[in-house]
Amino acid sequence: MKDNARVLALRGKNKDDIKVMVVAEDHHQRMALSDTVRSCGFSLVGCMSWARLQEKQQRSDIAIDIWLIDSDYDDSMVIATTASKPAAVLVGFSQAPYLNEALQYAKWQRKLKRKLAHMLALPVLLDTPAHKPDNSDVDWRYVVFLGASMGGPSAIKEFLDNLSATLPVCILLAHHFNKTMIGILPRILNRHNDWHCQVITSSQRLRAGHCLIAPIDKQIVCDSTGRVILLEQAWEGEYKPAIGKILKNTSDVYGSELINIIFSGMGNDGSQYLDLIQENHSQLWVQDPSLSACPSQPQAIIDSGYCGFIGSPAALAQKLTDYIGDKLAIASCIN
Repeated sequence: MKDNARVLALRGKNKDDIKVMVVAEDHHQRMALSDTVRSCGFSLVGCMSWARLQEKQQRSDIAIDIWLIDSDYDDSMVIATTASKPAAVLVGFSQAPYLNEALQYAKWQRKLKRKLAHMLALPVLLDTPAHKPDNSDVDWRYVVFLGASMGGPSAIKEFLDNLSATLPVCILLAHHFNKTMIGILPRILNRHNDWHCQVITSSQRLRAGHCLIAPIDKQIVCDSTGRVILLEQAWEGEYKPAIGKILKNTSDVYGSELINIIFSGMGNDGSQYLDLIQENHSQLWVQDPSLSACPSQPQAIIDSGYCGFIGSPAALAQKLTDYIGDKLAIASCIN
């Protein structure tokens, strides 16, 4: 349903000023709907279950232009959506395909965009290029997220030197650095191995054999089609880039296809969302604190009780190689 007067008002707004709330009971459906919202250029103000939304009492606190709802549209939901005076409410949509079904996912997303474009009289949405995978998009099976701070470059260099770039994995690295030092990090990491390391300067796709380094000055968000989206927003809080925030996002999106490794560093960035990472069945490993230049960051993970493996950078590379080999062997037996 929609309010024609408010729909007309939306046409005068910039797309990033259009606020969207996603309410869905299924975790994967929430992530897919939020991916689509971001790819349209809209502002995602929330993405949660109805029960969580009620707990946070956000129904009356935020002006919402569009509701995307995949939940029971009962009387309480009607009251909540009506109170925000939205331009449109879309209730119910087909279940989104999963990450390994890239073509079906792209088709699903185009269908949702057409629906939104029709409801909102915003035909520009239809012109948004759909994801069309090529060989570089389908050559990876797993995502490896690395987090590091003080003492991290030498540890990560040793890890990459002992890890084959032919594995079906792509690497995303968040390292606490200043802007000058982050610029030279690729040159440090690229020496004596076949990994292609680069700082993210524009939205791009994950690729096997590549290590993408999160920027210091802007936030990034990963989506379930393998895109790393560069946002025009600075990192919030003490740590830049925010290891914990990226870790949460990647775990939400990639679930059991994600391996997180925390290396040497100061502080406890990365330990904020460990219960959620456990629920998503993502792996969580750390560099041995006794072998770290600064042990507090990996030690914080160990102290949480969620750590699945502890080792030197070389041992972590071997563990990852064995883990991927075992996963691929199991997948081939199933197929």
